[in-house]
Amino acid sequence: MQAVILAGGLGTRLGEVGKNKPKSLITVCGKPFLEIQLEKLKSQGYSDILLCVGYLWEQIYAHFGDGKRYGVKLRYSIERKPLGTAGALKNAEQHLEDNFFTIYGDSFLTLNIPNIERYFLKMKKLGLMTVIKNFGKWEKSNTAIVGNNVTLYSKVEKSSGMVYCDYGLNIFNKKILGLIPPKQYTGLELVFSRLIEQKELLAYEIFERFYEIGSVTGLAELEKHLSEEAS
Repeated sequence: MQAVILAGGLGTRLGEVGKNKPKSLITVCGKPFLEIQLEKLKSQGYSDILLCVGYLWEQIYAHFGDGKRYGVKLRYSIERKPLGTAGALKNAEQHLEDNFFTIYGDSFLTLNIPNIERYFLKMKKLGLMTVIKNFGKWEKSNTAIVGNNVTLYSKVEKSSGMVYCDYGLNIFNKKILGLIPPKQYTGLELVFSRLIEQKELLAYEIFERFYEIGSVTGLAELEKHLSEEAS
């Protein structure tokens, strides 16, 4: 399945660390973060990778090019203005295959992606959201699930049934692009809510914690994790 990395965001919470540099090029344990993501994807058999880029994308292309020296095939979808996570997918429509999964350009996920892919294809739904039960360690809970389905998702409205967070990996059928207005700033929240209305959004629970480099604290935690893993 095609992998899509949503890497167009600004590193505003990183202060000087992210100044004049896209998050994909922030150094983690001596490597640009995107290189670590590519290694992780390649180790699980994913080498067809689309980068949805915007902010300072030229720096990413100058460093990684077509991905050949990293053993992967990289393609680029470029946002000339910020379009949001869903808007970035709409912008990339011509590059997307019938089924694809997305991860964020500042996320390091310890997942068995092929298992999740097989589950998605078996269930024949339009979307899948990985979720993790929130015990107050991360951002406020934003997701409710019942059985195999996501039943509620909101970053604004809260309810007692919301005890999960979206984990950071989603799988979509290309038909979801019809839910996204063209050339407008649109977040994946719109896609999730529309799929929930149609009962087309699967939930896949994850039990391992995630790591991110979107904040100075998150960056330090990931470096510690990777250093301990390597020792």
